[in-house]
Amino acid sequence: MEISVNSRILSLATAAAVAGTIASAGAASARDQIRVVGSSTVYPFTTAVAEQFGKSGGGKTPVVESTGTGGGFKLFCAGVGIGHPDVSNASRAIKKGEFEDCKKNGVTDVVEIKVGIDGLVIAQSKSGPALALTRKQVFQALAEMVPDKDGKLVANPNKTWADVDASLPAVKIEVLGPPPTSGTRDSFHELYMEKGAEGFDSLKELRKTDVKAFDKVWKSIRKDGAYVEAGENDNVIVQKLEANKNAVGIFGFSFLEENISKLKGAKIEGVEPDFDTIASGKFKGARPLFIYVKKQHVGVIPGLDKFVAEYVSDKAMSKDGYLARKGLVALPKEEAAKVAEAAKAMKSLSADLVN
Repeated sequence: MEISVNSRILSLATAAAVAGTIASAGAASARDQIRVVGSSTVYPFTTAVAEQFGKSGGGKTPVVESTGTGGGFKLFCAGVGIGHPDVSNASRAIKKGEFEDCKKNGVTDVVEIKVGIDGLVIAQSKSGPALALTRKQVFQALAEMVPDKDGKLVANPNKTWADVDASLPAVKIEVLGPPPTSGTRDSFHELYMEKGAEGFDSLKELRKTDVKAFDKVWKSIRKDGAYVEAGENDNVIVQKLEANKNAVGIFGFSFLEENISKLKGAKIEGVEPDFDTIASGKFKGARPLFIYVKKQHVGVIPGLDKFVAEYVSDKAMSKDGYLARKGLVALPKEEAAKVAEAAKAMKSLSADLVN
């Protein structure tokens, strides 16, 4: 009797396991469309690739959502399976904490693909007063605390651009920019605010003596209305700049390029933002753009590997490709070839490469 009971239990367990396998197989096939989340800056480029992928017959056109870089990583790293995205767009590299969240939730194989270069611009209406700025002036306009003439940190007293520097227009400082969840916001802090803070001798000294205090200064944006969080949708910022000629906005170069008949970009350190200055690094607001792919979904979500191959193809990523026509600045040819090779091999990101 004992043997019979044990055999029955074993049979039931085996049947349950088989049923579970069948259920899992059915669940895996329940989504036959690639899902992408993440950066609003990378969104138009990935959308273009998705449309091309759909037209080519590689599979259904992927669904692309603009959630912001931080929001995208939160969704992407939440787990493995059809309920979680396959790809995350990013206007900055993944952070160590985000990578650790991925690992903790079973997302153990993440592929990082650098897809091109973008310029983070400060733009305004073509009818607005021309701005030519240094990063030090941008810091003086937007930091929560700034050094006074004696080098002491005080609450930012600057109300107009002329208060920052007499050579600038005497108009109210009103900057429309991304929220803290955006990769564009992170890039703005690093490319503009940190470098601007380094323009002050007193803050250079603070960095030597108390790096945490220095970091707090350049990472803090004033909250008195001079900086307005305009959401993750850069098109909303463009619309608001059209309506207010004295306001300026922070977003990726591609949005300036798409709206060049309405907007103009401010010179930064004497350099105008364009394809050549961004590609060469002369424009100091240049930054890399990425997509991150969940390797564990390759072979489960139909066409994911083919979608990646389309993204890194010459017809998409080269300087004459369709992404360049969308405003993406192409990687140098040799670097693009290495990126394409690594992407096609689905080489997972190593933890020691994440900051």
